[in-house]
Amino acid sequence: MSFDGVFAHAMVHELNEKLLDGRVNKISQPYPNEIILTIRANRKNHPLLLSAHPNYARMQITQIPFVNPPTPTNFTMILRKYLDGAKLVAIRQVENDRIINLDFKTRDELGDQMDLTLSLEMMNRYSNIILINNQENKIIDTIRHISMDQNRFRTLLPGSTYRLPPKQEKINPFLDETHRYQTLVKEFPNREVLAQEIVANYQGFAYDTALNLADALHQAQDLTVGFNDFLQQTNHPTPTQYQNKGKIQFSCYAQAADLPQKHFTSLSELLDNYYLEKANLDRVQQLGSGLIATVKNELKKNKKKLKKLTKELKDTDNAESFKVKGELITTYLFQIKRGMTEVELPNYYDNEKLLKISLSNQLTPSQNAQKYFKKYQKLKNAVAFITQQIELTTQEINYLENIASQIELATPKDLEDIQVELKQEGYLKQRFQQKNQKRKVKISKPEKFQATDGTTILVGKNNLQNDQLTFKTAHKTDIWLHVKNLPGSHVIIDSSDPSEETLYEAAVLAAYYSKARNSAASVLVDYVVVKKVRKPNGSKPGFVIYEGQKTLSVIPSAELVQQLKA
Repeated sequence: MSFDGVFAHAMVHELNEKLLDGRVNKISQPYPNEIILTIRANRKNHPLLLSAHPNYARMQITQIPFVNPPTPTNFTMILRKYLDGAKLVAIRQVENDRIINLDFKTRDELGDQMDLTLSLEMMNRYSNIILINNQENKIIDTIRHISMDQNRFRTLLPGSTYRLPPKQEKINPFLDETHRYQTLVKEFPNREVLAQEIVANYQGFAYDTALNLADALHQAQDLTVGFNDFLQQTNHPTPTQYQNKGKIQFSCYAQAADLPQKHFTSLSELLDNYYLEKANLDRVQQLGSGLIATVKNELKKNKKKLKKLTKELKDTDNAESFKVKGELITTYLFQIKRGMTEVELPNYYDNEKLLKISLSNQLTPSQNAQKYFKKYQKLKNAVAFITQQIELTTQEINYLENIASQIELATPKDLEDIQVELKQEGYLKQRFQQKNQKRKVKISKPEKFQATDGTTILVGKNNLQNDQLTFKTAHKTDIWLHVKNLPGSHVIIDSSDPSEETLYEAAVLAAYYSKARNSAASVLVDYVVVKKVRKPNGSKPGFVIYEGQKTLSVIPSAELVQQLKA
């Protein structure tokens, strides 16, 4: 189920119960298309997320921590000016559409009452958040400005008259006096076709919600009772996350018993769980696009270099043949005359078989021999150099693949550490700093987990965190874990003698925070006491060597990771 009109109806009911008559005491905009209003209601603070994201547009109470930008946006400042301290007097849905309005009462600078509406329009790429002065029906500001060039039907700019989006000619299911559903059930008995007709006729139905209604109507003895009961469930929803045909979906209705599903105490908790990974991944892609592009380009360059070096190394296989030719010319020097362009000589390295050797007619026989010896020596020297370059390039590729893996696993707050590291390693340009100015880099804290028996487990999310965690934070007697032969996080068990259960849980964390995260098969994880982990001089951030390790086999589990979060 998407956040369609039916889900929006259920969410409005939930938010009214929790937030109505509350006051706004904090406003922030952690991302370009999302704002958070912290509303104080019933002696509790509720962070209300309004998202105009093209893919994840929604309104919910969220418990996910967000990091705000150092400088607030113009839209944030406008909201703070008008809504700080304002009282939330109504939360209402426009018919059964994906538009939710928050109505506020406040006072202006002169003390006169102002009626304001903050409208969230959830319309995919046209999603927007609009602050409206109700007395004048004028737009104060929007999170996305839309000019007449972009939309001729309605202009969404400060000072413009507010107009609702174009209305679809569909029936509001909560106001259906024609009982259209009765005709549809008779005309379209097939479940899938009936669902399509419900979407075509009724406002606010996504296809998966329509399938649920089609099932309810087919099972109902009385169609009117079945239809009304289905709609009334939005006032007492069953927040459900379920899996259908390999896809994770969410709904405000319980699903068929044969579908794997999990229930939550509220719709907001359901959305937090559903969008946590999806939204983080999108934000990382958005905020870390420059880092991702840099790493991809460097990887492409180094892989191309490795391919070229491998070819050059293969070419050096001819080195011995040049040495043999030089030795044969020297041995049979008396048989060769200046001006000859080739000669056939018995090869005593190969049963005296005749070997044809090309000669330069401009050189003496002795000079021709020296020419072959020089080629041999050049290729012999090249072998050592190329072998060293292949090793260095392979290390570079492994390092960059590790960074790429860390970006995939990163949360937005982790990106700053990765950016600092790439600057230190010379992949990104450093900003100008005065010679005497030294800026101390503050590394973010590792992820903290708690084992079932209460033992603390720490996980580094990037190379700087990994080095800090392993060599400065951890005790020498703690247990260190890392996925075997793959890029991944350093994991520390804050105990010298952890239980088998804790060791297993830490190994699952190491597997999950690695390149093997999505593996359905077993993943090998090494573990060893911290004092046996060493960092070679001059090695890249995050690179370590260790000895005396033991190995566990585990399967990465997102559910266990969520359970262990401290």
